[in-house]
Amino acid sequence: MQNFIYKKINSVEQATGSLAGPSGAIGAAQTKFLAGGTNLIDLMKLEVETPEALVDINALPFREVEKTNDGGVRIGALVKNADLANHDTILKTYPVLSQALLSGASAQLRNKATTSGNLLQRTRCVYFRDPSKPCNKREPKSGCSAIDGYNRNLAILGVSNSCIASNPSDMNVAMMALEAVVTIRSSKGSRDVPINDFYLLPEKTPEKETVLEPGDFITGVTLAALPAGSKSLYVKLRDRASYEFALASTAVIATLKGGNFERVRMAMGGVGAKPWRSVEAEKILEGGPATPERFKAAAEAFVKGAKPQSQNGFKVELAKRCLVSALTQVAKA
Repeated sequence: MQNFIYKKINSVEQATGSLAGPSGAIGAAQTKFLAGGTNLIDLMKLEVETPEALVDINALPFREVEKTNDGGVRIGALVKNADLANHDTILKTYPVLSQALLSGASAQLRNKATTSGNLLQRTRCVYFRDPSKPCNKREPKSGCSAIDGYNRNLAILGVSNSCIASNPSDMNVAMMALEAVVTIRSSKGSRDVPINDFYLLPEKTPEKETVLEPGDFITGVTLAALPAGSKSLYVKLRDRASYEFALASTAVIATLKGGNFERVRMAMGGVGAKPWRSVEAEKILEGGPATPERFKAAAEAFVKGAKPQSQNGFKVELAKRCLVSALTQVAKA
């Protein structure tokens, strides 16, 4: 791990300012915000992340889960994963989010990891985590070792010739299905970004994973109220039963009436360069009966455009089966 400057701050105003070091101000591009640190510190030890300064934001007032005036919920950036998963409002109104959180990591990590940190969780691609290997995400224009190397766990949707890394988060899959809105603060003020727009596809710039600019930080996430009678479920398929990243996972939120889908939102993890949502697949289900045939049609639409690599072609079928299973269980609930 390389040396760095550490500074603990106590206000939003301090967070949006620059961090002064011994030789003057350190630019925002060389500064990282520290919350739980469960991913950042790990990457710093590997020297994948090499910030010149860490700004500890744990004293900021973003630790609450609060109901909004329109019946939704506002989740502070520093809410711990364990607290969010077990919060009464989340358990009652957004159980899919609780299920996703509890399926990820370990109890110890969930006690430390934060909402904002999980939104920014970086890929587990072995080449990204190994500075001795070429990786466009870590070092632009150096190449993608995974395309001709070990790629079993990587993405089949949203990939490019520059990068095939997958987003590792469980929470973000549920957030995508819930159409979360991410609030970002900077020295220029605050802005709200729908989660689908928050993440960027690799294309030719895989080093840019989100719309965050240097100096930006997340203050919270807002979830809209769900229609009355909504049912939801998170299904995760992995190599082992605990503390393992998804090969494929599905978050489904559906409203049914008389055996027909009135509204459906679906997202998948483990298969996309970002938490993956298919509006086309949702439209296949909405307005029609909850039948196995329609589930299969939606699953085919969901993986349309998949680009499997040498070792992860099985994910195409696995993703379809995962989605069909989730839809079947929600329809029967």
